[in-house]
Amino acid sequence: EVRAAVFEENKILLVKELSDGLWTLPGGFADVGKSPSENVIKEVWEEATVRVSAKALYSVRHKAKHEYDPDTRDFYKLFFPCERCGGHAPQPGSETAAVGFFGPDEIPPLSTGRTLEKDIAAAFAFKADPQRLSLFD
Repeated sequence: EVRAAVFEENKILLVKELSDGLWTLPGGFADVGKSPSENVIKEVWEEATVRVSAKALYSVRHKAKHEYDPDTRDFYKLFFPCERCGGHAPQPGSETAAVGFFGPDEIPPLSTGRTLEKDIAAAFAFKADPQRLSLFD
């Protein structure tokens, strides 16, 4: 799975999922045949209708080893800081009900099968220090 951290000033882009009405970093399952960066770019476009470029990898998490909602599938979650390409304002895509930018103290209720508060905190930490090492388990 791939997830994107897209910032505007000191706020991070989150999308509200149609499936559960909760918020998450834009992303989803990776398509076979596409690289991780190609997949995260595609997912941001599908969920927030903005073009981005992936700049680095700030975290790799094994879903089963963290506090995400239980899942019968076993997979890794890859988190990328991304930069917007162009000034187009985000809009909900076909799988999302809303999009918005949130400060670190404004995070709405999260879809914890997809994104945890610590994933967002790690994105803010990487933004503050892009030379820091990626998290992994």
